[in-house]
Amino acid sequence: MPPASPPAFASGTVRTRPVSMSYLRAFDAVARHLNFRVAAEEMALTQSAVSRQIQALEHEVGTALFLRHTRSVELTSAGSLLHRAAGASLERIDSAVRQIRQSTGRKSVSITTWASFASMWLIPRLEAFQREHPDIDIRIDATDAVVDLLTADVDVALRCTASSSVPAGAIRMFGEQLTAVASPWLLKSQPIATMADLAHCTLIEDSEAHMARHHSWYSWPHWLSAFSPTTSLAKSGTTSKSHLQPKRWLYFNYTHQMAQAALTGQGVALARLPLVAESLANGGLVEVLPSMRLNSPLAYWLLIAPRSSARPEVRAFCDWLRQQASDTRHAIGDVPDPETLAAPD
Repeated sequence: MPPASPPAFASGTVRTRPVSMSYLRAFDAVARHLNFRVAAEEMALTQSAVSRQIQALEHEVGTALFLRHTRSVELTSAGSLLHRAAGASLERIDSAVRQIRQSTGRKSVSITTWASFASMWLIPRLEAFQREHPDIDIRIDATDAVVDLLTADVDVALRCTASSSVPAGAIRMFGEQLTAVASPWLLKSQPIATMADLAHCTLIEDSEAHMARHHSWYSWPHWLSAFSPTTSLAKSGTTSKSHLQPKRWLYFNYTHQMAQAALTGQGVALARLPLVAESLANGGLVEVLPSMRLNSPLAYWLLIAPRSSARPEVRAFCDWLRQQASDTRHAIGDVPDPETLAAPD
């Protein structure tokens, strides 16, 4: 652990020479972890070596960057200012180096999207792209985390959100409707002709539908109230003229898990139509009440990193992706909102 006492700094002329990159990398590691030992392990250096680099950097800038306590460290105001600048700069430098390496090596496209969209929509279609472009490698990072396309090592982001939440230049791929689906084998033993028939079924639902506002659109109570305002699900706790009590509930926290449960006949799922369009087309799933599709306020968007937009492999992938999106729009009968940020094609 570095000494608890802060380093002393001599007064004098402000230094103007550039700061060593190795000092900045050591500083960034300590600032991110607020721990000299963990930073040293990340950099494959000794703790004392990292401590010496930080002390040298503090000598260069002329002030303390960390407050050293007995068992912890924290950034000073000067340290926080430097970390905001250094962290972003180092990330951009690393991204540029990766881009240069890519341009001199194999062609590749990196995509960030969330797990359910990757497994239910993107991956089943990728074989066609790989057949057309066997020289382009694809890397998929399935995450819900927000990604900064200006600095992250990502070429393309695929997201589902409201039009008011996407940046300028986002390309609308298709909209979304919610519909009740089930396996045809389940429907042989539990036919569903009206909403009341759902009372005899297991209903599959997003486990976060009642905990997060943006998930509430995917709840059975919301869908039910849209088509029958005087009917509610008994578990909702609201007062209404009629209560629909399903046979049982089955909860999952991923959309693809809900679809898989429906495919295997475990219940009726409230599904996102674009993600189950293929299963509906091949008969794996059936819309149990096809006249009761509920429009969602969300849409699916394509975002391209500015630094990647000119690369031929990224253009090829995005052109292919937009054609796939067009096919999906036709399959689900999607009519885009004229007020969306960009034309769908």
